[in-house]
Amino acid sequence: MLPVSESFEYEYRGCDLIYGRGCVGRLGDYLAEHDLDRALIVCGSNVGASDELMEPIQEGLGDRLAGVFDGTTPEKSAEAAFGAIDEMHETDADVLVGIGGGSSLDVARQTSVFAQDGRSLSELREEARNGGVSPPDSNDERPPVIVVPTTFAGADVSDTGSIELLSAAESPTGQPASVGGSAMPIADFADPALFETTPAGALAGSAMNGLDKGIETPYARDANPVSDAAAVHGLRLLSDALPRIADGSDDGEAMDRAVVGSLLVQLDRKISIIHAFGHGFARRYSLQQGSVHAVVAPHVLRYLFEEVDAGRALLAEGFGIDPAGRSDVELGEEIVEAVADVRDALDAPTRLRDLPETREEDLPAIAEFVVDDSPMTRVPTSLEPTAEGIERVLREAW
Repeated sequence: MLPVSESFEYEYRGCDLIYGRGCVGRLGDYLAEHDLDRALIVCGSNVGASDELMEPIQEGLGDRLAGVFDGTTPEKSAEAAFGAIDEMHETDADVLVGIGGGSSLDVARQTSVFAQDGRSLSELREEARNGGVSPPDSNDERPPVIVVPTTFAGADVSDTGSIELLSAAESPTGQPASVGGSAMPIADFADPALFETTPAGALAGSAMNGLDKGIETPYARDANPVSDAAAVHGLRLLSDALPRIADGSDDGEAMDRAVVGSLLVQLDRKISIIHAFGHGFARRYSLQQGSVHAVVAPHVLRYLFEEVDAGRALLAEGFGIDPAGRSDVELGEEIVEAVADVRDALDAPTRLRDLPETREEDLPAIAEFVVDDSPMTRVPTSLEPTAEGIERVLREAW
């Protein structure tokens, strides 16, 4: 078993990755080093009510803690971002600290973006009702963001995200209207001790989203040896650690390995067709992306392996599968089974029909969304996906 460091720091695209148990105790020192004085925490109500989680962060921030906004929700509503903007102004905060899962980290980033955009929430919604919302301008004056992840969604080392302006029912297109801008965090404090405060169900629900970032990178048409190396090692760590966390046999070592793995699969990630499936469902429903990924990943991989190589030798390495003596078909099927095994260990959903709100009659429209989604530009070379082919995969997963 390959070891992981007890702590490390690494700069990635302007974001300082700071890993280690207890590393959030250094938050105040980090702010001081960057001439930042007043931090507003942005999180959800469950996170905000968890003393076990919040106390180490608040102690780490010390007298640089200006306030807490705990109004984020999984829906990533625009109200949450603008509520955080109001709180930022009231507390005179000069830095945002997003804590929690992917939705809270996205809201923290978009709070930073729209704090300097100049448009009000009502103006943005009016644009959405009139057919489209122009993205926010890039603004170097926006407040910096620090993220403190507590789930495996893999949404922390990212500059992307969006907030929902109109629900599907309110939107003139019949689909949720969202808008987002780019804001890379200046630091990511990845503290395994904080992940241990997250309920097992929330960890499991997020894990497949993060795992799939590692799965997708090796078969992306723009993959390279550097992105392959990070993805494969990240898969090694996650595929070993996640089942041990799920079954309660972890003594802390598996959590450390999973957090490092979650960081690795985000570096130079190349999201592709599995994420496009997730986005297709997001165009219709408010669903946790990890749940959609859990259901579709084995089916999508089987579809890929029937059509193209899809980096199966690298994926086999990531899941600890020895390719010796196995045909390409056998190797592909073992990878599919390995992914399903991790999914099942997490007790994640296995059928689309079991997800809230989903309707079988929507599958043709979702297939069209998937084919047109931007990550599909990264599908393996020579793969020519069609809406009909994608719909077949969806019906197999139904």
